[in-house]
Amino acid sequence: MQRWTLDPSSPDWQTSPEVENVCAALLNGELAAIPTETVYGLAADATNGIACARIFEAKGRPQFNPLISHVASLAAAEEHAIFSDEARALAAAFWPGPLTLVLPKKKSSPISDLATAGLDTVALRVPDGAVMRFLSEKTGRPLAAPSANTSGKISPTRAEDVIADLEPSLSYVIDAGPCAVGIESTIIGLGDETPRLLRPGGVSREDIEQVLGKILQGAAESMQQDAPTAPGMLSSHYAPNASMILNVSEASPEDALLSFGPERIPGADKAHAEFNLSPEGNLAEAASNLFVAMRALDATGASSIRVQFIPSLGLGEAINDRLQRAAAPRN
Repeated sequence: MQRWTLDPSSPDWQTSPEVENVCAALLNGELAAIPTETVYGLAADATNGIACARIFEAKGRPQFNPLISHVASLAAAEEHAIFSDEARALAAAFWPGPLTLVLPKKKSSPISDLATAGLDTVALRVPDGAVMRFLSEKTGRPLAAPSANTSGKISPTRAEDVIADLEPSLSYVIDAGPCAVGIESTIIGLGDETPRLLRPGGVSREDIEQVLGKILQGAAESMQQDAPTAPGMLSSHYAPNASMILNVSEASPEDALLSFGPERIPGADKAHAEFNLSPEGNLAEAASNLFVAMRALDATGASSIRVQFIPSLGLGEAINDRLQRAAAPRN
């Protein structure tokens, strides 16, 4: 495995010899961990079924769980999916950015059936993270890239998280520092006439509804699906080794505490360990810290992580979605 460290704010990395090496690896069907603005992705050529199979193998991921394909632009996305007026409006408002659209797949699209889990829809995103977008453009391929971690475990927001989990499966890890958003993309289903929130994420429900001028169908009914229509919909997901106890009103000396905001709940000073997602109560900061915090508290060896109440406004909906899945009964 090769580790390439770069500064995404500097254009110099785009002319590095490493670019050609990473592109060659991807075109050869190999796996690379690539940063986005949300989390690090385990990337492969989405048109190569064998490469996509390697993603599932590396993650231990159920093959009925579809993959998001990352592309460089709306024009590139239109090569693979049929866009409605609503889909175009959302793309114009939020791409590049943390929004994934699930759309009817064009028959001419070369994206592998393994990447779409055999469905007649395809999940597409134009990421704001410059590295993934550039590599998709450079290779000329959509890049299938779920989060770069073992399936069901905590998503990675730093290169070292990826290496600790998946190093033997990787040809490259591109280290561009911590991810700015720190929580996965929002997924909107537009396969029929009813827009559906399939997964809360880095774009809030309220902002999407404002663009659409209508209410999204909720995602709660998708929590227990055995054959999800989009990534991140399995009922148990994002789970640490420790059990998760949500919406606690007091801390315990035996358990770690995931806190939020300036208010200190009883017993917080005596908790086994504590990580405050945002001492000021900022939900964007809390989202960016969520997976780092879960990893840090899990590493303390506590058998349980108690989680303070977090409001479900804006990005709070996505945070609570991840926490509920982390706390769900595990297979």
